[in-house]
Amino acid sequence: MTDYRTLINDPHADPQERLRGLSALEKPAGLPVSGGEVNNHIHTVYSFSPYTPSMAALRAREAGLLAAGSVDHDSIGAAEEMIAACSILGIGGCTGFEVRVRFGGSFAGRKINNPDSKGMAYMTVQGIPAPAIPQVRDFLAPLRQERLARTRRMAESANAIFHEAGLPDIDFQRDVIDKSLYAHDGEITERHLLAAAAEKLIAAYGKGPVINEKLALHFGVTPPAKAAQALSDPENPHYLYDLLGILKSSFLSRIFIQPGAKECINAEAVTAFADSIGAISAYAYLGDIAESPTGDKKAEKFEDDYIEELFDELSRLGYRAVTYMPPRNTPEQLRRVQRLCAERGFMEISGVDINSSRQSFNCPEILQDDFRHLLDTTWALIAHERLGSLDPRFALFSPDNPLGTLPLQKRLAAYARAGKDLDLAYPEASAPGILKKLQEGRYQP
Repeated sequence: MTDYRTLINDPHADPQERLRGLSALEKPAGLPVSGGEVNNHIHTVYSFSPYTPSMAALRAREAGLLAAGSVDHDSIGAAEEMIAACSILGIGGCTGFEVRVRFGGSFAGRKINNPDSKGMAYMTVQGIPAPAIPQVRDFLAPLRQERLARTRRMAESANAIFHEAGLPDIDFQRDVIDKSLYAHDGEITERHLLAAAAEKLIAAYGKGPVINEKLALHFGVTPPAKAAQALSDPENPHYLYDLLGILKSSFLSRIFIQPGAKECINAEAVTAFADSIGAISAYAYLGDIAESPTGDKKAEKFEDDYIEELFDELSRLGYRAVTYMPPRNTPEQLRRVQRLCAERGFMEISGVDINSSRQSFNCPEILQDDFRHLLDTTWALIAHERLGSLDPRFALFSPDNPLGTLPLQKRLAAYARAGKDLDLAYPEASAPGILKKLQEGRYQP
């Protein structure tokens, strides 16, 4: 009997084989149905994640989500498979990518939303029309090359520390590149390098309390109590990802090399590119952190102290949206973000970044009254991507959009109704009829 789940999550299988496996998989009866949860920010194996696009879509569906979106670092490799997988499963699908960009002026010396670098910020480009995918690949290719070279240099620094500890070197080709999808438009991130380091530690010391002792002895790393307890359990199914998280929060700084201007380009270049292809540029709000849900970020202050000034800068730079994660922040933080988005005319996009097996695909917070509007903005994002693929004028922020005279909230409401009307099993086939209805004003309030 074919093990379809293994095939579906095999990163080195052909994407079409994974999709055929997904189609052939016997879907369990009675899959959970949520109140409409969505997640627009799922990482896949095209950057760093336990999940292929097909498996990410399946895990989202099994969690009861009604829509899922792939967002990979410096890569659009997951897009076509993600959309196809969501169609097979009958859920809404959308695509995007995440990059780090430079801010200038008074922001150049500030920590914005990037724990590793001042003056640099994470942002996403989402709702990418299908015809623009080749352009996105070309745009990201030089960024991927620069990051690969920098990560290789960091591996050399890690090997010097490993050598002092009596550990074998990380073979960058075998242990990092060959385990990634770099050859297929994927990206190599710090997490790939830290995963290779974690595997070396496990191979040398085994799993269990000894890892905590060796981390302290050889690397000066003392895991927090909760993390130390997880690493003390050799049966922990998330062991690699838990160890990786500790290395990211406490070891990465010893080998980290700041990105250059060719890897982290100016924010204006990315927002302008997003506009040129009919996609949506979004600033990724982080906010001051008390506790990281993924265990790889320390308690730290970010943009909250100067957020009004930052939002003015986002407007000047041409951002169209702000994306944030309801589970990560306090209600007070997010109410402030929502107010600023309304004042500056930014779309709000929700998504919980998933890059560890320990994380849940669910985001029940989005069903709270303060966040339920993010369900509609997700369906608006899905309609934008499908309809913009058919006719670039119908990208949400196109200057030629026939609905462009409507206030943003009314335009989003019309697109949300259109998104919910799509046949999710055949979104491309149903999109022309939805577009015609939108043109006729049948979705407007």
